[in-house]
Amino acid sequence: MRRVRAWLWIFVVCLVVSGLTAFPLQTESRWLAESIAGSPVGHAFPAATAWAERIRDGIADTNAHYPFLAYGTDWLAFAHLVIAVAFWGPIQDPVRNVWVIRWAMIACAGVIPLALICGPLRDIPLCWRFIDMSFGVVGVVPLLIVLRGIQRLERITALPPGPVAA
Repeated sequence: MRRVRAWLWIFVVCLVVSGLTAFPLQTESRWLAESIAGSPVGHAFPAATAWAERIRDGIADTNAHYPFLAYGTDWLAFAHLVIAVAFWGPIQDPVRNVWVIRWAMIACAGVIPLALICGPLRDIPLCWRFIDMSFGVVGVVPLLIVLRGIQRLERITALPPGPVAA
């Protein structure tokens, strides 16, 4: 039970951090562009530097002229936080709330077709789509560990009680 709860808390913390990072996009995109430009990655892959700078400039320009569009990422952040709250049930009673884990695994799997379909429509470079898809792949790992732990808990609780000593 402790192992299941520990992995669930790790997943929840990652969801919360991911959600909170959707608020300061302009600052983060500036940091990303600066970090890549001054790194060996930026020198080895000039396209990565150009993409990071395009992101930085696009967000800055959009915020300057159309700040209301950032409201969409505010809702994205909110969704991450609300999804994190959904894990309170499995943290309290993993066996009873295993459906939340299965639902989350389906959501992780859904990241891949979303990136493959919407990425090209939004002119997202292939390498960035692979980064996006990695969130679904990496996210499902703790959920698989949790699911396996819940299945063990189900077997343990389903065992008939041992003989009663007289």
